[in-house]
Amino acid sequence: MATASELAEGMVIRVEGQVYRVLKVESKAAAAKLGGVVKAELSHVVTGRLWEARFRPQEHVEELQVERRNMEFLFREGETSTFIDPRTFEQVEVPGELLGVAVDFLQSGTAVPLEFSEGKPIGAVLPDIVEARVVRTAPPAHSQQDSAWKEATLENGITIHVPLFIAPEEWVRVDLRTGRYPERVHTDRRRIA
Repeated sequence: MATASELAEGMVIRVEGQVYRVLKVESKAAAAKLGGVVKAELSHVVTGRLWEARFRPQEHVEELQVERRNMEFLFREGETSTFIDPRTFEQVEVPGELLGVAVDFLQSGTAVPLEFSEGKPIGAVLPDIVEARVVRTAPPAHSQQDSAWKEATLENGITIHVPLFIAPEEWVRVDLRTGRYPERVHTDRRRIA
């Protein structure tokens, strides 16, 4: 158990039977007869739903221990992804909500650090940016407009918007937090995974 005044970013806590990750904490000192308050921005570990909770500074919250294990992605079936621990060969099924759009970019054998609490997966440490190959898009066009975009289909079947100058078979970077194109991958600087 921890008190609300001890909350810190990254902690995993249980409130009213639900498990949340602490994203932000702000404490306000007591003024006159009013007691202090701790405001915490929480994210539900399964659904990702945000909640701005308020606690009294001495209120107790249940802090959960988090264990991080490196796992390898095996396959995806429906909304569930299966990972394996390469040391123990234990397989774990992870709900798609925990992985978000990143699940569409995982390839078999990709190493992913998974976070566990009480033996259940509660999160994954995924990169912010991934590289993907464009398999289908309109021919490249050079335009004076910097804000012109076209649709492009990536090798995993995902469709994103890219600038007009991107051609089929080019590699692009995708921001997994937004699902958007930030830049082209220059072949001389392409990272080999």
